[in-house]
Amino acid sequence: MRKLAAIAAVLFWSACAFAQDRAITVASTTSTEQSGLFGYLLPLFSKAEGINVKVVAVGTGQALDIGRRGDADVVFVHDRPAEDKFMSEGQGVKRFDVMYNDFVIVGPRSDPAKIAGGKDVAEALRKIAAAKAPFISRGDKSGTHAAELRLWKEAGVDPAAGKDTWYREIGQGMGPALNMASSSNAYLLSDRGTWLSFRNRGELAVLTEGDKRLFNQYGVMLVNPAKHPNVKAQDGQAFIDWLISPKGQDAIAGYKVGGEQLFFPNASH
Repeated sequence: MRKLAAIAAVLFWSACAFAQDRAITVASTTSTEQSGLFGYLLPLFSKAEGINVKVVAVGTGQALDIGRRGDADVVFVHDRPAEDKFMSEGQGVKRFDVMYNDFVIVGPRSDPAKIAGGKDVAEALRKIAAAKAPFISRGDKSGTHAAELRLWKEAGVDPAAGKDTWYREIGQGMGPALNMASSSNAYLLSDRGTWLSFRNRGELAVLTEGDKRLFNQYGVMLVNPAKHPNVKAQDGQAFIDWLISPKGQDAIAGYKVGGEQLFFPNASH
């Protein structure tokens, strides 16, 4: 009996060790991390599937580059043109929609550019530029930064012309950008999820929202194991399958801050 108990103990701890060894790396955006979404989702996934997830939270451009190097198993990002390029290069196996929210322009309640209440994001940016009001840009090749640059272009404004005066690129994530905007009473483009989780708002408030151009879609892709044999394809795909399953989608919908839903699931199979 003692021998059987010892064998059972060895088998039990071997199984535990195997479960602990199952881990994947996900390169993702700062918004999924800093909004608190991953802190909520990943324990649910790990409990369901027995796979641990290590997150590398950087801008979307950096996350995709990590995938290109084969240093992540999955990329979970929000810049559709960059994602399509990643796929066209053969770097990903298949792309799936996961969820969406939107971007907002936040700024000081004093609103020197007089953009409050407007829904036309291009007009808001033109007013900010005309007023030479302080604007913080992430400047980090993230999905949010890419969206910001597209919006400036649609507004017919070259913000680079204001770099030494009112326009400041900081090369950091959403949280630090919000902190800097708060401390300097500046405008910036934020994803709504990180904004709702942000507590150090100071005089900042949402001033422009609701333009369809502010839509913010998130996608997920398995890094191509044919290019990078080290990719944990089975466990990485298990994470993707869970995210787009009814259970994963319900978990995303269930994540709220202050009673407000931060992300809206929209996976299509």
